This record gives sequence, C-alpha cells and structure tokens, in this order.
Amino acid sequence: MANPAPLAVLPLTNVIRSLATTTISSSPFLLAPSLAVMSILAHTTNPVLNPDKNPLLRYFLKKTFYAQFCAGEKPAEVRQTIESLKKIGFSGVILGYAKEVVLTDAQSKDLASSGSGAAAQECVRTEVNPWAAGTVETVLLASPGDFVALKFTGAGRQALYALSYRLPPSEALAAAIDNICQLAASKGVRLLFDAEQQAVQAGIDDWTLDYMRKYNTPDHAVVYGTYQAYLKATPTILSDHAAIAAKEGFTLGVKLVRGAYLGSDPRHLIHDTKADTDAAYDGIAEALLREQWAEPLLAPESNKSARFPNVNMVLASHNRDTVLKARAILESGARNGGRDNDVAFAQLQGMADEVSCELVSSTPRRNAATPPVKPAAYKYLVWGTTGECMKYLLRRAQENRDAVQRTRSGRDAMRAELLRRVKGMFGLA
Repeated sequence: MANPAPLAVLPLTNVIRSLATTTISSSPFLLAPSLAVMSILAHTTNPVLNPDKNPLLRYFLKKTFYAQFCAGEKPAEVRQTIESLKKIGFSGVILGYAKEVVLTDAQSKDLASSGSGAAAQECVRTEVNPWAAGTVETVLLASPGDFVALKFTGAGRQALYALSYRLPPSEALAAAIDNICQLAASKGVRLLFDAEQQAVQAGIDDWTLDYMRKYNTPDHAVVYGTYQAYLKATPTILSDHAAIAAKEGFTLGVKLVRGAYLGSDPRHLIHDTKADTDAAYDGIAEALLREQWAEPLLAPESNKSARFPNVNMVLASHNRDTVLKARAILESGARNGGRDNDVAFAQLQGMADEVSCELVSSTPRRNAATPPVKPAAYKYLVWGTTGECMKYLLRRAQENRDAVQRTRSGRDAMRAELLRRVKGMFGLA
C-alpha cells in the first residue's frame, strides 16, 4: 500500500492559503510591492493604515497573511490553533509573544538614562512590565512539552542597554525573567532565548548561560540558547558553552538555526557562501545529536579531555536534506542512550509545511535493538493583535524573499497537493 501524501494531513483551506502565499512570495513581480506595502503597515503611525484601528484592513490581513503565520489575537483563538496543530499530529508548538517595544529616536540614543531615577521607573512601567506580562501569559497558554520563545530586547531600553554592554539585567528585569523561568519549569514548558543582532548577542549569550546554570538540571533543560550556524564564531562559542555545561553538570539547551540577521549582521562575521553555512549547520547538528566532540565542535584547548555534556536540542530547519540527515542519525540509534525524545524538529508556522508534514506522517525506522520513536515535530508561531504581529509578518515575508528557491519548492508542493485532491474528487488520484 502506498504511503499517504504528507500534505494530506492539512485542511483544504490551509493548502489553498499556503499556495496563494507562496505564489506571491516566489514571484519577483508580486513580492516587491507586497513587501513595500507590508513595510508601510508595520511602521505606520497613521490610524487608517493600522490594522488594529481599521476593521476592513484587519479583516483582510487576519484572513490571509495573519492566518498563515500567527496563532490568534486572543487566548481562546491561540488555544484553538494549538489544538488544531496537535490534532494534525504535531508534538507541540513553539509560541512567541508578538508585541514589541517601539522606541523613539530620543529614547534609542539615550539608553544609559534608563537605569536610574524617573526614567528607570518609566521603563519598568511601560516596557519591562508589559513584556513580562505578555510572556507570562504566553507560558500559561502553552502546555507541558511546548516551548515559549523569549526576545529580550522586547523588554525595552533597560534590556538593550545591559545587553549592549554585557551587563547583568536590571533588578526589575531579572525578577521578571526569574518569574518566567520558574513558571515555565513548574508547568513543564521550555524556554527558547532568541538570538538577535550582533550588537547585543554577546550579552544574550551571557544571560543564557547564567539562566541555564540556574534552571537546567543534569537531565533536563528548561532554558535553551539559540545558535546561528551562519556565523563563523558559532562553533567556538557553542564548544565553550558545551564544556561549561559538562564541567558544571547542567544540561545544555540548544536551538540550532541557520541565521536570521543576514541583512544587518556584519558580513565578515558570516560564512562566505551558503554551502559553508549548510556544512557548518549539518556538522554542528551531527556532533550535538551524537553528543560527541567532532568537527566543527571541538573540546576547548584549555580542556581537551572535557566530556561532552547532556544536550537537549531543537533542530530548527526548513532544509529537507538537513532534516533527513538528522533523522538518519537518530534512527541509527547513535544518540547517547537512544534519547530521541530530547530532540525536537521545528519549522515556522506557514512555511516549509512539506517538511513538517513529512515528519508528522513518517513511520520511524530503527534497528531491532532499539524501539522506534516518532520524530517530535513542532511549529513556531506568534500571537498578538494583527497590528502587533505586523513586524513579525514583515520578517517572514523578507525571509521568503531571501529563500526564493525554498519558497518555490513549497509552492510546487502545495500545487501538487491541491491537484491530487482535485483528481481524488473524480477518482483519478
């Protein structure tokens, strides 16, 4: 009996909406004006162009681009979206809070003033507290086994200033992060600390290690750092973190991505070619999956005999070849103790559905010595009002622009699935 088509698990409305979205994203004639319009909507101060204040605009966006990439505006909608994904067969979701702090030019130029006096009180009231409240609500929306993504710069000026100068978080921000971590740990929810631009990434790495030390146990990670394979320094940084985790006895939480700031990170810090980035990603992934020191992850020169730590990881990739390579390693039983449940595969909601659904519908293969384990497949999605999600939607559109070939593959897969269903209606499938 032939295996069912992977995309058969998707509702028809999802297939049609995905086909429309990927058709626009893969067309240079349609994408450029669409990006221009979305950029205006994401940054406008005109109420007519604000989806949260213009009901007609909100209705159109919510039924199209918002529905493609986002979870919902209200908790009830978010829960319904999560439930629908789990019914399809996904193991869970990675949920993020879309609202971002928007600073004026004067605020951006005077970050140092955010640490004391009336300015500090204003930051806590208007930036830190709303970010913390939204993140707490996101953790409450998640279920045990799900992930919640945290973007530290969303907490505003105090976070930006501390991260830029590699300082600890302010007292109010530290209290908020601890509260979020404690809540997540008590609920069985895991936290992904997002990577950001290089101007603040070193500070984020410092904070990530500190909170891993505090909340990750020898056998389980609550806190995960995000590591971008397109950066030449990532293998060294990740090797250092692995050695620290092994020495101090906590599980290293790793979300591995290719990279999201190609347009803003200094070009000389990034691999010269996409092939170099792909090789770095696959090499790092294999070392982590096998939990062994191997190129490009090598034990630090200062401690060549360091053991490799326990690793929990999220392999976040839209690249089918990468996913197949990782699955082959898991299915060989190469991972220490066969702990496949410590590895999650993740793709963005509304993107690479052909990769995600292949994971969901796959039948695991395994040698007789080890039991078969189905790949843990997750979708990353954000929630918030349509207006709050506009900057996120713009980033997704820009990402499709930078990965046209992958977007065309998604378009062709959706087109083939729609044709398969039409043929099925006439008994021709």
